Amino acid sequence: MKLYTLPELPYGFGSLEPYIDALTMEIHHDRHHAAYIENLNNALNKHPDLFATPLPDLLADLSSVPEDIRTAVRNNGGGTLNHTEFWKWMTPRGGGAPKGKSGKHLMDQWKSFAAFQEEFNTAAKTRFGSGWAWLCINAAGNLQITSTANQDSPLSEGLQPILGLDVWEHAYYLKYMNKRPDYINAWWHVVNWEYVEELYEKGK
Repeated sequence: MKLYTLPELPYGFGSLEPYIDALTMEIHHDRHHAAYIENLNNALNKHPDLFATPLPDLLADLSSVPEDIRTAVRNNGGGTLNHTEFWKWMTPRGGGAPKGKSGKHLMDQWKSFAAFQEEFNTAAKTRFGSGWAWLCINAAGNLQITSTANQDSPLSEGLQPILGLDVWEHAYYLKYMNKRPDYINAWWHVVNWEYVEELYEKGK
């Protein structure tokens, strides 16, 4: 049985400055992400055979998770996986527009990067309360923008996420306070389009 562990950030806490501040990154990673992982391990310890099932598979089929821990796995498994990917979706060398096959697909579907950004921003800004905005590949092989509440994963809806933005207040409040749109606009400067392309290739 192998417990889930907190992954190291692929960059320093302050590496995404000035767009995302170092203190927010430290608290977000060392406390929030770590708490989701601890709670997920505690839940799975009640059914230790589930440690052998990859977390994406558990989230994609929550009905197969025993009822007594299903909500805990949904919340904390989602929080674990969402954040593990979130750190990779950002890089100090990020920003700009997507390239490669994912970029071509995006341009074919939205006709312009600005149109795509506007729809994604709207999904992020209008997610009431806590949650995420996503760019996913759907069952038809098309790209789809959606949002989820809390730590829910698009995997549970049959979607394959290739880009996600955390819009919980803990992701931005220290720097941007209640100005979520400012945080969203700043985040585009650190998006790791190379990782999006990697996930797109796998998803297709």
